Amino acid sequence: MYINLSGLNILVTGASRGIGKALATKLAEAGATIAVHYNKNVREAENLAHILGNESKAFQADFSKPDEAAKLFERVTLEMGSIEIVINNAGLAKPASVDAKDDEWMKAWNETMMVNLNSAAIICKKAVQHFVSRKAAGRIINIASRAAFRGEEAEYISYAASKAGLVSLTRSIARSYGKEGVKAFVIAPGFVRTDMSQEFMQQYGEDHAKGDLALERLTEPKDIAPLVTFIASGMADHATGATFDINAGSYLH
Repeated sequence: MYINLSGLNILVTGASRGIGKALATKLAEAGATIAVHYNKNVREAENLAHILGNESKAFQADFSKPDEAAKLFERVTLEMGSIEIVINNAGLAKPASVDAKDDEWMKAWNETMMVNLNSAAIICKKAVQHFVSRKAAGRIINIASRAAFRGEEAEYISYAASKAGLVSLTRSIARSYGKEGVKAFVIAPGFVRTDMSQEFMQQYGEDHAKGDLALERLTEPKDIAPLVTFIASGMADHATGATFDINAGSYLH
């Protein structure tokens, strides 16, 4: 199936590596112009934007800081003129033991919520306002996790809770703004072979991560990109509000 995204500006958060990089690459191959968001990996992000072509650009923002997400959206719209699709992919998985001191546990909780949920929420808010004010169709694709539905190991409670919030946020946007042209979707991966998942696998072992798979290998970023590109095309608009599981059959609900 040929998908043409030419003329569409797409903001991909956390795009300098891992899932975000794979998404940005596939979307650019379909003709889209990508706003490549990064936090610290400036060289990787700028190099990726150059490789992607289509006038793609790199944009920095630290989502652990309260005002950064809104400023990012405003910079992207100012420099690109418009955004047609938002993909909230940036994420943080910060472990914290229940036996940690309360202030240390809350610090990890708050940072996780700020990056995974609060910053994504403000970008969604800005996107809805942008789409509605332009009276143009817009799509939001939020990268959540199977952890939102089945929970996670005790040290990663904050991660699972933040992703559950992202799912509910997405569904509410889909229900509330569909008639104004806004569609919203959830992608819920299981373990994906990325730098972020390495810490978990080092702690619990790769066999633990692979133990409940129905397929022969862990999901890789390239396995997620085709579905996201299909959703971005508009051919799945009547699935607005839906969650698409990509977890190698490790959690079915």
